[in-house]
Amino acid sequence: MNENQRLDQSNQINGKNNSADRKSVKDYSKYFETVFVPPSLKDAKKRGKEEVKYHDDFSISEEFRGMGDGRKFYIRTYGCQMNEHDTEVMAGIFMALGYEPTETTEDADVILLNTCAIRENAENKVFGELGHLKGLKMERPDLLIGVCGCMSQEESVVNKILKTYQHVDMIFGTHNIHRLPNILSEAYMAKEMVVEVWSKEGDVIENLPKVRRGNIKAWVNIMYGCDKFCTYCIVPYTRGKERSRRPEDIIQEVRHLAAQGYQEVTLLGQNVNSYGKDLEDINYGLGDLLEDISKIDIPRVRFTTSHPWDFTDRLIEVLAKGGNLMPHIHLPVQSGSTEVLKIMARKYTREQYLELVGKIKAAIPNVALTTDIIVGYPNETDEQFEETMTLYEKVGFELAYTFIYSPREGTPAAKMVDNVPMEVKKARLQRLNSLVNELSAKAMKPYVNQTVDVLVEGESKNNPDVLAGYTDKNKLVNFIGPKSSIGKIVKVKIIDAKTWSLNGEMLQPAEMAEPLAEVN
Repeated sequence: MNENQRLDQSNQINGKNNSADRKSVKDYSKYFETVFVPPSLKDAKKRGKEEVKYHDDFSISEEFRGMGDGRKFYIRTYGCQMNEHDTEVMAGIFMALGYEPTETTEDADVILLNTCAIRENAENKVFGELGHLKGLKMERPDLLIGVCGCMSQEESVVNKILKTYQHVDMIFGTHNIHRLPNILSEAYMAKEMVVEVWSKEGDVIENLPKVRRGNIKAWVNIMYGCDKFCTYCIVPYTRGKERSRRPEDIIQEVRHLAAQGYQEVTLLGQNVNSYGKDLEDINYGLGDLLEDISKIDIPRVRFTTSHPWDFTDRLIEVLAKGGNLMPHIHLPVQSGSTEVLKIMARKYTREQYLELVGKIKAAIPNVALTTDIIVGYPNETDEQFEETMTLYEKVGFELAYTFIYSPREGTPAAKMVDNVPMEVKKARLQRLNSLVNELSAKAMKPYVNQTVDVLVEGESKNNPDVLAGYTDKNKLVNFIGPKSSIGKIVKVKIIDAKTWSLNGEMLQPAEMAEPLAEVN
């Protein structure tokens, strides 16, 4: 039986029209072998022309309602904003099933680790946590432990869990989160580990329940997957091909958030700039979507993450109009060397990236640019690293997330010969981080004595008597003010600038007559 046949049979067993097959545990147990669907990186790499179907009729089947009554769930999230948003969806499904959330693993009846596969260190943290949870499982055999997210889409990870972490009850992937009720039901009754990981991405499922973290800022997923296949990146394998949500569904979600009083939305995608390319019936891209969303009465709109290759003139034109579209763009460059970029399969050169930056700055003079950079890529030379340093200075980035290259099994880069010693990689990272710190501090200084708008998110992590929030350019501001300011946009006069944050004084209404400063 091939994977598609197994999936078809599993779906038939678990579908609404087959509830008769669930008459008893005894009757149902004979089907468990059909739900063992392991991942395949080979299958995940394929990009077929299968039509993506859209479903807006998600609901919890009656047979699963009440499953969570008297039970609690705990989800630990690793990795990117997409994983955080997936956790919000899974929390919504749990609560629709009757479960209650808990903040501790000791109090949970179900524990899920929503994992990240982008770097080896992230995976090691998950394996370490699985080791810690073994004792808890031995104390409480009825506890369900699950692994989901991007790590679950890797063959090597699933094989390692099957061999070493047999106390895990269920593994499921990024494409079948909507099947969580089915997977939980199977895990409660199965004697063996339930593994359901689809190597080929599923359809676009709308109307999934969500339990959002907080009521000030919200993630809004606009697309799934990535087709870029950068040689170092596992994401195209773990998240599948690019699939865009329909614009009307996204706009409706943003309108609903605005009506609920949210102050900021961030549009999410592995490569948001590719949004709309797969929508064959309309010519509609990210620029068009942002223009439509800019008309919604919500104070702030952001998007992440961008790929320079897809950053169009249309998108720049729309962003230049400002309004509720924030003047901050995260634009990962990864390397300043054309030779390294070619090996990375980034599909642009150093010169093309700088040309794009020039267009953006010409249209949006006060823009804040941030980026991602990998150092120590296989066979990166000293000269190529110096090109990264000079590009960073030339662009004048205000922040960067920097990493030493981490090989991911199954990617082309993992097979490359790497002759860069680790001590050299660490020295390069240290030099780059020194430059990042220097330019970040430089970007902060002009804010002193200026008045800025700050969206107040809550208390400072270091001092509950201090409030913290972010400017339109995503600069962290700490200031003393009333707790009633949380969730609002207030004016703050900056009195001190640090490398990564600003300190200020909240202005009272009588002091707000001075115009808001533009900090370039």
